[in-house]
Amino acid sequence: MIFRQLFDHATWTYTYLLGDEDSREAVMIDPVVEQMPLYVRLLKELGLTLKYGIDTHVHADHVTGLGALRETFGALSIHGAGSSASGIDRFVKDGEEITFGNHALKAIATPGHTDDSFSYLLETDGRSMVFTGDTLLIRGSGRTDFQNGDAGAQYDSIFRKLLTLPDDTVVYPGHDYRGVHESRIAEEREFNPRLQVKTKEQYVELMGNLKLPNPKFMDVAVPANLTGGVTYTAEYQI
Repeated sequence: MIFRQLFDHATWTYTYLLGDEDSREAVMIDPVVEQMPLYVRLLKELGLTLKYGIDTHVHADHVTGLGALRETFGALSIHGAGSSASGIDRFVKDGEEITFGNHALKAIATPGHTDDSFSYLLETDGRSMVFTGDTLLIRGSGRTDFQNGDAGAQYDSIFRKLLTLPDDTVVYPGHDYRGVHESRIAEEREFNPRLQVKTKEQYVELMGNLKLPNPKFMDVAVPANLTGGVTYTAEYQI
C-alpha cells in the first residue's frame, strides 16, 4: 500500500494519502485547501487516481480541500452520516466500507468532538491503522465545547470503540502540536492523560473545564466546510 502523511504547518493538521499499488486508486483523508499544489504534484508523481476525499468531521480550524479535489480530480467527497454539510457526494454509516483498489476503510461513528465525527479503520498487510480525526489525539482528545460537541458521547466513542481495537493498532490523528506523528492504541490507553479517568462523569467534568480559546480560523472554516469547501473551489482548483 502507498501511504503518505502530510502536514499543514499553519493549522497543525495531518492529511493522509492512501493508495492501492495495483489499481493506483487512492483516497485522501482531511485535506487542507491551501495544500492543493502539493496534492496535485504528489498524485501526479505517484501515478495515482484520487477516488475519494474524506473529512473526519466538519472542521473548525482549516478549510477543507474536498471541493477543490472534486473539481480538479473528480474525487467524490465523503462525510459521516449525521453531517449537515452540503456539497457532499456520499455520507457513510457506521460500519460501512470505503473501497479503493484492493483496500477498504471501515467507517466508525465516533461522535463527541462534533456530532458528525467519524474515524476510519484500515487493516492491510498484517497491520491495523485508525485515522481518528479530532476524536482521539496523541496524548489528548478533541475539545467538545462547540459544533454540538458532547463529552459523554466522546467518552463512549473512545472507550467503547477506539480503545477496543487491537493494542498495536497505529493511531493517526487529525492534528498534533508536539511533533509526534503516530501512536498506538495501547500507548494512548496507558499514557494519554485525558483517558486516566475512572468514570464517564469524570471525563465530562475534565472536558468541561478546559477553557480553550476558539480556533483562530473558526469563523471562516466552519461556514466554508458546511458547503464541503465549495466556496473555496474556484480559487484553489488547479
